[in-house]
Amino acid sequence: MRGMSQVSARTRRRFDSLQQEAYLNLWRTYDRLRAHEDALFSRYELTAQQYNALRLLQAARPGGLRTLEIAARLVSRAPDITRLLDRLEERGLVARERLADNRRVVEVTLTAAGNKLLESLTEPLAQCHAAQLGHLKGAELRSLVALLKAARAPHETKGSDWE
Repeated sequence: MRGMSQVSARTRRRFDSLQQEAYLNLWRTYDRLRAHEDALFSRYELTAQQYNALRLLQAARPGGLRTLEIAARLVSRAPDITRLLDRLEERGLVARERLADNRRVVEVTLTAAGNKLLESLTEPLAQCHAAQLGHLKGAELRSLVALLKAARAPHETKGSDWE
């Protein structure tokens, strides 16, 4: 009998709080879902952040976005947006130009090669998302999105696209 109570006590103490259990479940879920995405993007020699930056630039076409605007809109923070853009520019996927009226400001645009790469990723990415979350019903996905937004809301920067 004593052994049983020790096991259930250990099980109850597995997490310090319900908040910790929820957070660690988010983290584990992110890790498992991210593996699918990483496998896909590695075939195209991209990171998830690079893909995200390309998508932001695609949405801005035919114009571009300023470097800091891209950094602010990324799904996850990029500590070195300059290096991220350097790599994309080296591959000919983006072009950068300093604004004539303010040389400190750099505008970034998606090139034709960058757009072509994004188009080639459309179907494989849809398949990736289906592998990640296709087992959930529409109502479950809507509930999940609502819960994630509610969890994140107090931590979002005002004016964020993710509010």
